[in-house]
Order: sequence, then C-alpha cells, then structure tokens
Amino acid sequence: MSQIDDLKLKFRTANIVVKLIVINAILFLFARLGAWVIGTQPSALMEWFVLPAKLESLILQVWGLLTYSFLHFDFMHIFWNMFVLYLFGQFVLNLFTEKRFLTIYLVGAISGGLLFVLAYNVIPVLQGQLAYLIGASAAVRAIMIFIAAYIPNTEVRLIFVNVKLWHIGVFVVLMDLIQLSGQSPETGNAGGLIAHLGGALYGYLYAVQLKKGNDIGSGFEKFMDAVVSMFKPKKKSPLKTVHKAKKPKNTKTKGTNSSSKVKNPNQAEIDAILDKISKSGYDSLTKQEKDFLFKAGKD
Repeated sequence: MSQIDDLKLKFRTANIVVKLIVINAILFLFARLGAWVIGTQPSALMEWFVLPAKLESLILQVWGLLTYSFLHFDFMHIFWNMFVLYLFGQFVLNLFTEKRFLTIYLVGAISGGLLFVLAYNVIPVLQGQLAYLIGASAAVRAIMIFIAAYIPNTEVRLIFVNVKLWHIGVFVVLMDLIQLSGQSPETGNAGGLIAHLGGALYGYLYAVQLKKGNDIGSGFEKFMDAVVSMFKPKKKSPLKTVHKAKKPKNTKTKGTNSSSKVKNPNQAEIDAILDKISKSGYDSLTKQEKDFLFKAGKD
C-alpha cells in the first residue's frame, strides 16, 4: 500500500471531528498556497465563499451561509477553533451519532451566519457597514454550548482545577457579550462575536429541546440524507430472469450456503480490524491488515 493510500484509509476510518479538522486545514493551506502561486492575496480566492452582510450580495452567493465556516483568517484563528472543536467534539461523539454531531455543527454555522446578516441589516450602528464573515467559530460554539447544556454538571480538568461544563459555557458567552459591547463597528470584530452568539443559541436550544424529547435537528438530518442520496450511484436491481429455470430446492440451498461461506470470513475479518481500530487506533494495525482493509474498501 502506498503512503497516499495509507492516508486515504486513515481519513476514511477517522471520526467526523478529525475529518472536519483535516478539511479545514486543507482549505486553509490551499487558500494560502494557491494565492502564493498565482501572486495574489488569500482573500482574493476566498471572496466568493465568505458570507457578506449586505442582502443584495448574499443573494448572489447564498452558499456563503455555510461555506464561510470552512475559511479562516490566519493560523491562530484556525488553530483555536480546531483545538476547541477537538476537545468538545469528543464529548458529543461519546453520547451521539456522527450524523447528529454534524447537524449541530452545520446548523450552528448557519445560525451564526443568519444572526450576523440580521444584525448588520437591523441594528442601527451596524447598518451600512461593509462586512463579511469567515471562520468556524459559530459552528464550534454550537458544539460547545450544546454539550455544556446537555450534561452541564460533567467536570473537566482545566489546568489545576476541575470545572463543570456549564461554567465554561457561561464564561465564553459572557466574554463574547462583554467584548461585543466594546467593539468599534468600523474596525472591531462585532460580526464575528454576533455569529458566536448565533451558534451558541442554536446549540443551547437543541440541547434543551432534546432533553425534552424534541429533536429540532431531525429535519436537517433528513435534508442531508436526501442530498447524499442524490450523489450515490444507483445500484442495479438483480434481474429476475436469471433464475427463470426451476431448480431443485436442495441445489438452491447449497448455492446460498456456499455464497455465505465465501462472504462471511471476509466480513468477519473486516469487523475484527474495525474493532481493533476503535480500541487501539489505526496505527495499531499491521501492514497486512491495512492492505486488506484498503482492498476491501475498493470492492
């Protein structure tokens, strides 16, 4: 197996948090290296994927409501977002499926973007300002506040003391509000802080409603399933005319048994390898196991 194939397999077997971090990192590097190659600024490559505050501009690039959350200003911007995402994402994945995690993350980003646009078109001090939004902060805030509201009394070690998750949630929201009150509309980061609050609000509402038995993200999950199914290749239905001729029952049974004997050992080995990955990590696999899993994925 080549190094590239090995990396592909690692990515495929990684959880959704790691995949999101890798995607964000690749896009961050692509924007900067691409800009360097063609001799321009990274902002020139990202301008069609940011979220503009003006409604007339948003209509022309409505996809910016989501794509903005995969772009970042500089290294520290992406580093802290991905660091916090990794820490709090593990809490969510320990309790919920990757699909629910992705729902919180993506809808949190959209919620932050919508509040950003609303604020710049409603709040007098912000109206008329030329502003755009980039960064995964709103999506990360949604994950952080969701888990802080869902299991608020869970304790984590923070430097030398233990703190509860709800303490962290309240602290970051208060810090956003305090910073927002001191921002200059022209030169500050008011838009980014407003987006933080939009993501946090969605994460909180999702957790509160979920504890009451109401899944407010189910509609988005169905939408995601519909979109994914559009890009999946349609499987050819088996031809019924293949077994047109009648065969003895014992022959059919033998055929079924022999087929299962061929398939079951491979599936059992795949399951054993995946179980080993979940317990000890991908790097614990031998070269033979990596090759086998890679070939099985191509079948």
